[in-house]
Amino acid sequence: MKIVFASGNEYKYGEFRKLLDGSEIELVYYPEKMEVEENGNSFFSNAFIKAKAWSCKTGLPALADDSGIVVRALNWMPGIRSARIIEGTDYDRNEWLLAELKDKDDRYAEYVAALALCDNENGLTIETEGRCSGTIADNQRGNMGFGYDPLFIPNGYSNTFGELSTEIKLKISHRSIALNRLLYIVFRSFVI
Repeated sequence: MKIVFASGNEYKYGEFRKLLDGSEIELVYYPEKMEVEENGNSFFSNAFIKAKAWSCKTGLPALADDSGIVVRALNWMPGIRSARIIEGTDYDRNEWLLAELKDKDDRYAEYVAALALCDNENGLTIETEGRCSGTIADNQRGNMGFGYDPLFIPNGYSNTFGELSTEIKLKISHRSIALNRLLYIVFRSFVI
C-alpha cells in the first residue's frame, strides 16, 4: 500500500519510516514543500487538514501527524502551538518552556500525536491519537530528536527523549502509539 507522507519534515518522515519498517505500507516522501494553513483548533483537525490537502494534491492516500507537548502547570499549553509558541529555534522554545516553569513544582507533561490517514478519492479518513506521559527536566539534556525532546522525560525513565536511544523512543513515543492504533484499524478492520 502506497501512502504519501503529508509533511516536508524529513526528521518526522525518517521516524515514521522506521516505525513502518516491516509493514505493508510504502511511505512516500515528496521533498517539495506544500504550505498548508494549520488553522484547526485541535491536533486532530490540523492533522486532517494536512492529510486531505496532500491526498488531493497527489491522488494518493496521505498520512499526516500533528503533535506537540501539553504541560499541566501551564493550563495544557503550548498544545497545538508547540512549534509556533515563539519565533526561533527548538532550542529557543525549550528555553521558553523552562522559563515558564521556573517557579512551578508541577512538571507533569504529555507528548500528544494525532494522526490522520485520508484517502480523498474514496472519501475515507481514519484518525488516531497517542500520548506519552512524563515530566519536564530542569535543563536541556541530549541532542537526539527534535522539538521538546531535550526536556521531556517519559515516565519510567530518568533520561530525556533527547538522551534516549532511537530504538527506545520508537517503542514508547506518542507517534508510535498513535501509529500502532492506526495500523490496527487499517489492517484489522478495513481493506483499503
